[in-house]
Amino acid sequence: MAFIPLKPIPIKDRVSLVFVEYGQIDVKDGAFVVIDKTGIRTHIPVGTVACILLEPGTRVSHAAIKLAATVGTLLVWVGEAGVRLYASGQPGGARSDKLLYQAKLALDDDLRLKVVRKMYELRFGEEPPQKRSVDQLRGIEGARVRETYKILAKQYGVKWSGRNYDPTNWDAGDHVNQCLSAATSCLYGITEAAVLAAGYAPAVGFIHTGKPLSFVYDIADIVKFETVVPLAFRIAAKTVHAPDKHVRRECRELFRSSKLLNRIIPMIEEVLSAGEIDPPLPPEESIPPAIPAPENMGDKGHRS
Repeated sequence: MAFIPLKPIPIKDRVSLVFVEYGQIDVKDGAFVVIDKTGIRTHIPVGTVACILLEPGTRVSHAAIKLAATVGTLLVWVGEAGVRLYASGQPGGARSDKLLYQAKLALDDDLRLKVVRKMYELRFGEEPPQKRSVDQLRGIEGARVRETYKILAKQYGVKWSGRNYDPTNWDAGDHVNQCLSAATSCLYGITEAAVLAAGYAPAVGFIHTGKPLSFVYDIADIVKFETVVPLAFRIAAKTVHAPDKHVRRECRELFRSSKLLNRIIPMIEEVLSAGEIDPPLPPEESIPPAIPAPENMGDKGHRS
């Protein structure tokens, strides 16, 4: 039988995310598996998952990381309940043309403002006020976000004292902030996978800057208050044990039912196209690849 090389499938056709804790991840008989302390294997169809978040107590073999990279699945090492990012694999990665395009938009003040205004429009469903700087729009956005939190807390009957959490101490947060942290970590995970799959750099942001995931936060914030934040408040209104686990299950179902993975990459392109420039062409003197890249079934940022 002829060998069929593995190819990444598009993000839009995948399951959103999987959390793994307390297990050894390895490749056995060609399958990506989690092995618990009793030796029981649980198979994860790694090529059909956008993002796998690895919590404390998880170990990963070289073979498992290689397989995940081959099929374009993002691995993210996180803290308890996913609220602290330690490291992430990069199955895709910025293509030079996409990265130069993104950087040009971010470095030019006028172009950056156009992109930020589009983000505001998509997030709030209306054009932002005219003649406002990025800092002024950020201030308006912050005020609206704080008010939205209050409205949702009142709607769901949840006591609200503000968005407060300590990423180094999960138990220090109150019930609603734990739910919000768990929900946003799920959203950030699939958004980072989409940013990489589209070929862009997670660190080159427009509203958020100076952080490894600045662009991820920019894109996730557009949909946060129509997706995971109301879900977090709904779960916080209930008295449940281990709310983070309830949040994860509900987030997976929400991402599936809302077809969020279908939306993220087109939304990224729509936001960046607001700059009204074309991606830069390679210099005339540039040398093409000695070995042409094979045809890629996945997204543009996935390695073939």
